[in-house]
Amino acid sequence: MIHISGLADESKKISIWRKQTRKDLIDLRLQASARDRRIWSRQIGQFLNHLLPNPEGQVLGFCWPYQGEPNVLSVVHRWIERGGVAALPVVVQQQAPMVFRPWHPASPMTTGVYGIPIPIDETQVHPDVLLIPLTGFDKFGFRLGYGGGFFDRTVVSLDPRPRMIGVGFELSRLASINPQPHDQPMNLIVTESGIFNP
Repeated sequence: MIHISGLADESKKISIWRKQTRKDLIDLRLQASARDRRIWSRQIGQFLNHLLPNPEGQVLGFCWPYQGEPNVLSVVHRWIERGGVAALPVVVQQQAPMVFRPWHPASPMTTGVYGIPIPIDETQVHPDVLLIPLTGFDKFGFRLGYGGGFFDRTVVSLDPRPRMIGVGFELSRLASINPQPHDQPMNLIVTESGIFNP
């Protein structure tokens, strides 16, 4: 027989482990040289350019690089040049799904949650493909984010659900992130080492 208190203790242990692991992985990423991160981001960009289809007016959701994450702006620029639409996620309310606002290099910007740039234009679009940053990830496609649950809440609210591509560095790979019921697995993961299908 499983006791509720035992489940609560296990859940608390996992929560503590994830919080510490998240911090350790961000520190590890920031300890990598800016040069290495640029090289890795370029390699990731090459894989993404190979992977992403002809845009044909589709919307690509991406995240502004934050705390040493892979920089995929070159991929986004190429997507726009080929006729696609790019969009950035915006937190409009805590504990609620994010919305996506169209972005291009000339977009007027302001500062959103965590000091991340967001478009001023409040027009909303529905992403067909999402490039989602990975603080940590495992071979099953589960992602460790920053702990706010923004992407998990957002993805389940979108219909149709976009194709989710997790983007991160190999140093973020874990045996398991200890996924919880709310965690949404990626369709694909791309690192500087290649494209991985969970």
